[in-house]
Amino acid sequence: MSAPSPTPAKPGSAQSPQTGEAVSEPRIGLEAADASHSGDTLGTGDPGMAGAETGSGNRPGLGIAMMLIGILLFVTNDVMGKWLMSTYTVGQVLLLRSFAALLMLSPFIWREGVMTIIRAPQPGLQLLRVIFSTLEVAAFYWAVSYLPLADVMTFYMAGPIFVAALGGVVLGEHLSRRRWGMILFGFAGVVIAMRPTGAAFSMASLIAIFGSLCFAALMLTTRNLRKTSDVSLVAWQTVAALVFGAVLAPIGWVTPSTADFILLSLLGIVAALAHICVNRSLKLAPATVVVPYQYTQIAWAMLFGYLVFGDIPESGMIVGSIVIIIAGFLIFLDEQRTKTRG
Repeated sequence: MSAPSPTPAKPGSAQSPQTGEAVSEPRIGLEAADASHSGDTLGTGDPGMAGAETGSGNRPGLGIAMMLIGILLFVTNDVMGKWLMSTYTVGQVLLLRSFAALLMLSPFIWREGVMTIIRAPQPGLQLLRVIFSTLEVAAFYWAVSYLPLADVMTFYMAGPIFVAALGGVVLGEHLSRRRWGMILFGFAGVVIAMRPTGAAFSMASLIAIFGSLCFAALMLTTRNLRKTSDVSLVAWQTVAALVFGAVLAPIGWVTPSTADFILLSLLGIVAALAHICVNRSLKLAPATVVVPYQYTQIAWAMLFGYLVFGDIPESGMIVGSIVIIIAGFLIFLDEQRTKTRG
């Protein structure tokens, strides 16, 4: 496989194959609606990305609106990240973004208690989760510096499919033949999206798949940290990114302009606001009502990819994304049926 060729990013600037990170996973996926704690919610006293039972409210219209706003903010954050990665190094992005995020988090950390966060339970699993988080965001931004935004998002939307498969293979969870059929159907969509012929089967695509696998592992570890508060999870994740960025920042430092400094600082803030919107959506309406609207991120990614970066999605990617969306949605519905029966 040959080295990938970067896609145009920030007009008028040199492309940089560096990686970056947002305060949170820019990709949500249907699996997020199944976790009692999302790794990147800011915590408002209730679990963030909860399942259908969390959506005890009866305001579906407002819930859908909040979900759509949240997804739009997530995609906007990813567009800013792709734009900035054309000029700045991973160290700068991580350092400035994480510093701004910690400033925003500080009231929540103070309310939670610094020692409570430091003494978070299951430290070994906490460390493993931070490693997966760092790897998945690094892979995302490395891949997005070469591939169109919609392409990378398509691969990351396969995360819930990988979670289902890993749950059966690694954790020994019982999966019905129907569930395995849905998983294999989703894998077929990934293969179609990768277009495994010639130069299209690129290293950048493999990096995106690797990131999606790390994202799945991140969700699995988060699932087993239900006793850890949302604030603790996101605080450790942000601190780890800050430290990593501080180590790398001196290498290839580029002094940001005022406008870019604001964008770098906004990366974490916008992602946090997006999570708040999604969390609120799941409290206003059942997950079965609002979760399907998460897939509007592909439409936004295609639109912004075309308007900002001139990316035109290929037919294989469109077909693959549709297959992945259908598979993920079927897995989500099957999981909800299983919970109802239980």
